[in-house]
Amino acid sequence: MLVLSGIAIIVIGFLVGVNPLLVVTVAALASAAAAGHGPVEVVALIGKAFVEGRFLAVVWLALPMVGLLERAGLRERARGIVQGLRRATTGRVLLGYLVLRQITAALGLTSLGGHVPMVRPIVAPMAEGAEARDERDSLDRETRDHIRAHAAAVDNIGLFFGEDVFIAIGSILLIRAILEQEGIVVAPLSVAVWAIPTAIAAFVIHGTRLMLLDRRLKARRA
Repeated sequence: MLVLSGIAIIVIGFLVGVNPLLVVTVAALASAAAAGHGPVEVVALIGKAFVEGRFLAVVWLALPMVGLLERAGLRERARGIVQGLRRATTGRVLLGYLVLRQITAALGLTSLGGHVPMVRPIVAPMAEGAEARDERDSLDRETRDHIRAHAAAVDNIGLFFGEDVFIAIGSILLIRAILEQEGIVVAPLSVAVWAIPTAIAAFVIHGTRLMLLDRRLKARRA
């Protein structure tokens, strides 16, 4: 039972707002100590698990790369590119990303995007730059948060409704497995085909919302 003390430490740590990395480390050491492992042995176990499954950690290499690019001015460069396009608006920028995200997800390229590598350093600054192009002053906090929320939503919606069109995605296989348990046998291709109208409807509905976003931002500026 004491081995599960790490779970309690994680819950308490997150509730009081302690640094997540510190909480997870302390929880791991506490659970390991309860299981009879010393600190040195715990470090050896973590190193062994990392070496055996290091291919899983490759994706995390993108995080420091994104951080370095942001430090080098990636966000400012993305904002500057949009501000040079006279007809670019926040809604049009986000609509373009919605098209890109949905098409690439439908082709199985679900990793081509995401909040950390794409929305935060590129999409959100471009959308903010389109809104602030005619203003010398920076955007107010409420407007900036509103635009960033829409940028994050575009990524979620494009991925969610786009990936179901790809036949080999996990959600398609999950739908097929659930239907098969109920005695309904369908081919993954049939599920993917029927996801196309849903993806088109999602694009039309959310694309309309993005066009209306420009009107709301214009009304807020007035």
